[in-house]
Amino acid sequence: MRKLSDLPNLDGKRVVIRCDLNVPLDGTRITDDGRIVASAPTIKYLVDQGAKVVVISHLGRPEGAPDAKYSLEPAAKRLGELLGQPVFFATDTVGSEAQGAVKALARGGVVVLENLRFNAAETSKDASEREAFAAKLAEFGDFFVSDGFGVVHRKQASVFELAKALPSAVGFLVEKELEVAQRLTTNPERPYAVVLGGSKVSDKLGVIDHLLPNVNKLLVGGGMVFTFLAAQGYKVGSSLLEVDQIETCKEYLARAEKLGVEVILPTDIVVASKFGADAEVAVTSAHEIESSPFGEKGLGLDIGPESAAAFAAEIKASKTVFWNGPMGVFEIDKFAGGTRAVAQALTEVDGLSVVGGGDSAAAVRILGFEDDQFGHISTGGGASLEYLEGKTLPGLEVLN
Repeated sequence: MRKLSDLPNLDGKRVVIRCDLNVPLDGTRITDDGRIVASAPTIKYLVDQGAKVVVISHLGRPEGAPDAKYSLEPAAKRLGELLGQPVFFATDTVGSEAQGAVKALARGGVVVLENLRFNAAETSKDASEREAFAAKLAEFGDFFVSDGFGVVHRKQASVFELAKALPSAVGFLVEKELEVAQRLTTNPERPYAVVLGGSKVSDKLGVIDHLLPNVNKLLVGGGMVFTFLAAQGYKVGSSLLEVDQIETCKEYLARAEKLGVEVILPTDIVVASKFGADAEVAVTSAHEIESSPFGEKGLGLDIGPESAAAFAAEIKASKTVFWNGPMGVFEIDKFAGGTRAVAQALTEVDGLSVVGGGDSAAAVRILGFEDDQFGHISTGGGASLEYLEGKTLPGLEVLN
């Protein structure tokens, strides 16, 4: 795969770089700048090479039309702070404002163009529409750098077609993501534990299927655990349950036993009277959820303290750990204990600890952990999972 070092002299050249600045916003306030921080090193390298840097990205799902709440302007401002230099912002993507801003760039200058998804062609299913949009973006550069790992699993104009329209390479962020993903899938140091959470089993089918023969332990928490408990014959009250996946979970449990993989499920659950910060809570056996004070209406919203301690011990005893998906509703403090315990344990792994992006990355930051406490925090939840599922990622394939 072509890397930055494979590109010729960049001094005075225009470089279009596809980043993933899709950060969560509260109005115009960025609540987690992790993806911008991760994008900065490649941009800084290009600046130091004397390139004229044109940053493109999406934010949110604006449905192919301009929408002020999805503007990249706050991200551009934060990027300037991280780079320690002015970063110009163009209020359109391929229009007159963008054209003027790119033309005015000096050596080492940086401009961020407005949200790519304000143009419907960016995500169009029609390849010719994507190609036409990519051609307009290509007019802004002599080279293209792909550094938005969170979108490399998408066949979109700025990810796929643009990489074919200009001489291209991967940036440092994507290079690091791939290095870590390969360590997780090729001869990982053992014991190897995978910790999966989040709401639905159906979101994790591919990664379970692909990784099961390669891991030593599979720890399951979050909303998805209740389908596994149901597969073992237990009642789960009003907890999240995917009835159509019960048989699949039975198959995974049987397959794991045959492979010698230990599947570790919670032994206790934090059960709530309802969903909300003001809910009443009780800790009950994972096998007797309906024996809680709330009976059949009981709602499991976190793994219990006994399970959290057991999960932490298994994680710390491992040499390679991949975690994707919170153990409970971590945004509410009374249901954050399991996620906090897992995150803390990952910081104590004597080996490679990987936080698999998405809600897991948001959780560790919301709960007060620092990025450098972990071996790696992925910037692409969906892309990470699809790579670990063994799928071909279009945005990477096009760069081979």
